Amino acid sequence: MVRVVLCNCPPEDAPGLARQLVEERLAACVNVIPGVTSFYMWEGELCEDQEHTLLIKTTEERYPELSARLAELHPYSVPEDIALDSARVAAAYHSWVHETLSHN
Repeated sequence: MVRVVLCNCPPEDAPGLARQLVEERLAACVNVIPGVTSFYMWEGELCEDQEHTLLIKTTEERYPELSARLAELHPYSVPEDIALDSARVAAAYHSWVHETLSHN
């Protein structure tokens, strides 16, 4: 199964984080979507920050390792880590993700 992990992070950290996850073969692909404004509650206060959204593509098998590594690398003490199971994935893309992440 292919999983898509959603993760927001500071703009200055997004490219390096994306690159490292792909280089370590924890993600087959990471899309960096710039220009997201996030509103959230943190320690009882309303916060507003500019962030980049990462769309991280991985496999069900690699997700636990990716999640642990994301927690290590991410600058936030509580990084966003929302894994979505894919209902349908094109066969060729599914194969590519699995082949990419099977080569350590």
